[in-house]
Amino acid sequence: MGNKDMLGQKRRMKILELLQEEGSARVAYLSEIFDVSEPTVRQDLEKLERQGYVIREHGGAFLRSMSQQVRSLSLQHTENLDKKIRIARKAAEQVNSGERIILDSGSTATEIAKQLHGKEGLTVITNALNIALIVGAEYSFELLVTGGEFKAPTLSLTGDKAAAFFRNVYVDKLFLATGGISPSFELTYPGFSDLPVKRAMIEAASKKYLVADSTKIGKISFASLGSMAVVDYLITDPGISRDTLDRISEMGVTVIVSE
Repeated sequence: MGNKDMLGQKRRMKILELLQEEGSARVAYLSEIFDVSEPTVRQDLEKLERQGYVIREHGGAFLRSMSQQVRSLSLQHTENLDKKIRIARKAAEQVNSGERIILDSGSTATEIAKQLHGKEGLTVITNALNIALIVGAEYSFELLVTGGEFKAPTLSLTGDKAAAFFRNVYVDKLFLATGGISPSFELTYPGFSDLPVKRAMIEAASKKYLVADSTKIGKISFASLGSMAVVDYLITDPGISRDTLDRISEMGVTVIVSE
């Protein structure tokens, strides 16, 4: 495979990753962020459509599985679920009855929501509709849901309206998700729309917990939130290497490893 073909394949993987996060995208937007021509993007989308991942529409494309995911309230990213459940149990141990917490969207945060059963008098703020339905079933919990633009693959609300919800909001703890933790320990995400929401969540919380399984470490997604030093704790699984654990600890982040 030539270098040009390899670059094209890598770009298509990143486009697919973005669509798996955002649900849909316009050709003009993809052309701008990947710095290639619109005809090149259309060719990429044609190949992804032939491979069965997307459906093209006039001026853009959307994820083929999107409608079914929304109807069934299922998330796109459910791999490594056993690790995520163990991380969720450890995260739930950090929550005390009566506290105010933010739960970010995503599969690990969804598992945390399930583990909160038995706590009393929590106030839970989330931008994830599937998490809202889990938390809303707990009669002693107060549930607050952000506004914003709906993002189907993560069943979440995003963008400036979601971010604005967190202004003048103060909570005890945030449980934050990430798409990847780069080799330079930056928090990275497949798309830009969530970045203002993540920053606003971080500003609103006294204690900030990043929940990420060990497969996220070393992974680079498209958009960067900046150094993971913005969080106080990382809750992960035993797959984290000793060297990585030490380097994260040196940044002032306490690492909590699940059983």
